[in-house]
Amino acid sequence: MTPGTASRHDVTRLLDAWSAGDAAALDRVIPLVMDDLRRLARAFMARQAPGHTLEPTALVHEAYLRLVGHRTLPWENRTQFFAYVAATMRRILVNHARDRKAAKRGGGSVRLAFDEAFDVPAGLPGDEEARAVDLLELDEALQGLDRLDPRQSRIVELRYFGGLSVEETARTMDISARTVKREWHSARLWLLRALDGG
Repeated sequence: MTPGTASRHDVTRLLDAWSAGDAAALDRVIPLVMDDLRRLARAFMARQAPGHTLEPTALVHEAYLRLVGHRTLPWENRTQFFAYVAATMRRILVNHARDRKAAKRGGGSVRLAFDEAFDVPAGLPGDEEARAVDLLELDEALQGLDRLDPRQSRIVELRYFGGLSVEETARTMDISARTVKREWHSARLWLLRALDGG
């Protein structure tokens, strides 16, 4: 999600045109951000359990189809667009996990690693090795965090699911890296407690 060949201004201008009803603007903006979308999808898929049936390309395609239906959102800038895409990709994966679980009649929950990318702090359960968590439980906890602190929820979405660094998250959200670090620390502790039933 770091700036590629297209300037932030070009993307923002096209998003404005799309919001104003220019359907062709989305077709012009997607090639400008496709590398970023693929990177985001690969980061999301890297967090999934082995054998996941959804591929990064399919995730980008599904997110695109959902974007087409939300043209009227008031896109303020490229940052808001990517935050929306990240949230959309997470919802797609959660729905996929729900469908998979339902197909197995309640069994076969989708597990993913709460690994070093989540910076599990020492002294909490799972710090001695990668901790597997259920995607649906994590999504439920993340929804709880979103009700309390939407910014922290977005940071988790971008960092854990999207695989962005502190600096990339700061640029995407237009906040300082120091704020991202502070909020990330607080959010991960809250989520770990929530997942442990606390």
